[in-house]
Amino acid sequence: MNTHTAPGRIRIIGGSLRNSRLNVPDLPGLRPTAERVRETLFNWLAPTIAGARCLDLCAGTGALGIEALSRGAVSVQFVERDARVAQALRDNLSRLKTVGGQVVAIDAGLFLQGAAQPFDLVFLDPPFTLALWTPLAQRLEQAGWLAPRAWIYVESQRGSAPALPVNWQPHREGAAGEASYALYRRLPPAQA
Repeated sequence: MNTHTAPGRIRIIGGSLRNSRLNVPDLPGLRPTAERVRETLFNWLAPTIAGARCLDLCAGTGALGIEALSRGAVSVQFVERDARVAQALRDNLSRLKTVGGQVVAIDAGLFLQGAAQPFDLVFLDPPFTLALWTPLAQRLEQAGWLAPRAWIYVESQRGSAPALPVNWQPHREGAAGEASYALYRRLPPAQA
């Protein structure tokens, strides 16, 4: 089973934007996280999503971040390096009249070299072919991008095991099709 929806349109599955459709550009390497995986993830996050400040790093379609806004996140910073994909994301946010979403068209690594602001929840789902999990995770951890007990969602190619900071404690995990996904809870380094 493929864990990602084909380009075209994908559906927001919960919250105030439930059943809204996102237009998805048909571009190589763009793989929106499947509805089933998003539903599982947001069931895990249900007690903590309201009021959260989120970072959708390597946002792609922004399905994860828009789902977070739909379910009560106060803000989502979307970071997407492809200008066409970033514009499609802006168009979707505008069409859905969302509040709290901001899109930045920049490479994730360059974005993380900027002035850090701590986030409560980070979605880390870079293109599988680029193997960016470890450097992005290290930068998130070391440069002040994470709140003391932040949640971090990591989606990676099934069978791969990205090296992540030792104080990111696994909370829940699963696999579907070609992808493995896991939710981590950050412990302050002294507690790890």
